[in-house]
Amino acid sequence: MDHIDRKIIDILQRDARAPLKQIADQVFLSSPAVSARIARLEKDGCLTGYQAQVDPVKMGYLVKAFINLDMDPQRKPEFYPYIQACPQVVECCCVTGDYSMLIEVLFATTQELDTFINQLQQYGRTRTQIVFSTPVEHRGVPVSRPEEETE
Repeated sequence: MDHIDRKIIDILQRDARAPLKQIADQVFLSSPAVSARIARLEKDGCLTGYQAQVDPVKMGYLVKAFINLDMDPQRKPEFYPYIQACPQVVECCCVTGDYSMLIEVLFATTQELDTFINQLQQYGRTRTQIVFSTPVEHRGVPVSRPEEETE
């Protein structure tokens, strides 16, 4: 992967619907060359998909929270299918520290969140943090290298 591939990834992370011509102009290549690079990045697994960013509040999800779950590792085989089937779970990470799982969730009300936490406690001890604001929203993966930023 060279600096042009990284620039293409940067552009697509900011706007996955950017036209090939626009990307080509920004990286100083032809549209077919950019198309070939994007196809290769997809084939190599660097680009894993394209998705729209949705405002949770406009979809009725007024409560965003992070739940820490302390769970016996032997319960993971039953926990993973359960958590994958929960549509309000935005992300679930296995982490180090006092808790074994970090779960990001979205709910319409705190009552719905409370019900979910009560169900989740069958797997272990929880600690919940409700989000007031998000100064840095999901941004793309940093792909530029410091030496390339001056080019």
